[in-house]
Amino acid sequence: MACAAVMIPGLLRCSVGAIRTEAASLRLTLSTLRHLTLTSIMKSKRKTDHMERTASVVRREIVSAAKVCGAASESPSVKSLRLLVADRDFSFKAGQWVDFFIPGVSVVGGFSICSSPRLLEQERMIELAVKYTNHPPALWVHNTCTLDSEVAVRVGGEFFFDPQPVDASRNLVLIAGGVGINPLLSILRHAADLLRERANKRSGYEIGTIKLFYSAKNTSELLFKKNILDLVNEFPEKIACSLHVTKQTTQISAELKPYITEGRITEKEIRDHISKETLFYICGPPPMTDFFSKQLENHHVSKEHICFEKWW
Repeated sequence: MACAAVMIPGLLRCSVGAIRTEAASLRLTLSTLRHLTLTSIMKSKRKTDHMERTASVVRREIVSAAKVCGAASESPSVKSLRLLVADRDFSFKAGQWVDFFIPGVSVVGGFSICSSPRLLEQERMIELAVKYTNHPPALWVHNTCTLDSEVAVRVGGEFFFDPQPVDASRNLVLIAGGVGINPLLSILRHAADLLRERANKRSGYEIGTIKLFYSAKNTSELLFKKNILDLVNEFPEKIACSLHVTKQTTQISAELKPYITEGRITEKEIRDHISKETLFYICGPPPMTDFFSKQLENHHVSKEHICFEKWW
């Protein structure tokens, strides 16, 4: 998985002055970072472990100390964190994830960044959203993590949207399932930043339209609803969304109802957006990513225009 930083509602935040102070004081020695990285890699042995699954994926060399500067409940099962990143050379592309190193926890977490790169540039912050599971890093986030907890992060991943000003204009179709919204929200926020830059400076990358398809069990599990709808309302001619719920048992609010479809995202909905100028980004459970990527290929969408990432 920003203002140009979109704020997470209810998120506890450091003051600007405190951020500067914390950034100056937050440091881990190189030997400590190296020990934390190597120890975590050696002890991460689960077959579905993040480090095993992503062993061949490109990572940046920088491992930066970071401090938890905010936390909020995004849903009954998902907690968001805002991290102040110490290393000024730390950067990422919209859609990428971080290796998440926790002192005292031998297993490395792997969490997608859901904020825009612009938030990091302006405030030295990144945002994560972590679903509750029995995996040790997720348990730590939900049960142990507090404001000022210190961790270390390293960027990795080949799933990203990073257009250059001279690149051809593209439309985006973002297809998310459950917590798979995280990297796609980062891409959506980055797209909004590009739209603002284009409007304000009359320069930069000229993006086309963006359509988000997002499915979850019910509306309480649709993460970042307000953030998404705020962007739709800010750019009504450029950004649109279709929110799907598969097991809704309560009444849907009047505010959400125009955007909600009961039932899964269908092949036809996606097919209607196929064009030579459109890039497709898919993130969700493996059966979902497999299904839509295969359907797009069957409709002669170039593989270079289909990007997907599976969450486990």
